[in-house]
Amino acid sequence: MTAEIEPGLYDIPADLYHSDPVPGGSLSSSGAKLLADCPARYKWQLDNPQPHRPAFEFGTAAHTVVLGDGPELVVVDADLWNTNEIKAKVAAIREGGGIPLKQGDYQRICDMAEALAANAEAAEILAPDSGAAEQSIFWPDGQVWWRSRFDWLRPDLIADYKTTQSVRPDKLERTVYEYGYHIQEHIYRRGAYELGLLPDGAAFKFIFQEKQPPYLVQVAELDPVARYAGQRDTHRAVGHYLHGRETGQWPAYSEHSTVVSLPPYIERQYS
Repeated sequence: MTAEIEPGLYDIPADLYHSDPVPGGSLSSSGAKLLADCPARYKWQLDNPQPHRPAFEFGTAAHTVVLGDGPELVVVDADLWNTNEIKAKVAAIREGGGIPLKQGDYQRICDMAEALAANAEAAEILAPDSGAAEQSIFWPDGQVWWRSRFDWLRPDLIADYKTTQSVRPDKLERTVYEYGYHIQEHIYRRGAYELGLLPDGAAFKFIFQEKQPPYLVQVAELDPVARYAGQRDTHRAVGHYLHGRETGQWPAYSEHSTVVSLPPYIERQYS
């Protein structure tokens, strides 16, 4: 990809996408989630790239097996990674762009992929010939350049695969909000529409899967209220982003003293 980024769809490696090849920088849904919550935290993470995290590596490895696209997965044949030899081997794998996995974790991911393939709805969405995995888009919107990376893009929908602790509906409601998935959906939809990849209102399917046996799967869509919340929170994030770039000020949760209440469900016990 050249220095002059054109708006469009790109089939590029994940490391190039995450390096943000847009001159002057672009905003992703991950950044927007942080900005909507706490601009100071966004700025700190922007200036202090985070090292690998086991939970993140596991999710990425699961994506690789389920979607058939991603970094090389390397099984390290050792139950404990506490010797200098194994530590060096694990570091070398990461340095080379791969993901080191213990045998048990790799088997767990394979079992998850098998359980997902047995779910008729999820399997139909991710049918091999129906779309393409790990597609990146870049597009401008006013003063902001955006970038997004689709797990699975089809001519009729976007699908996003998430590993999670529980697919029970009430648990998913909390998960969607806490991890900002409503913001992600809005940004992905907007980008696909702006680039003419999908019509306005095209389907967006989340495929949630538990990380523990029996690896339950739940396909889900956000309701209109959640989608509206995603739009509002994205707009707030953009406001923080533009203000921060212009002034160099990235505020925390509150700039002043605040009053703390008890959660509503606790307050009701005293009413």
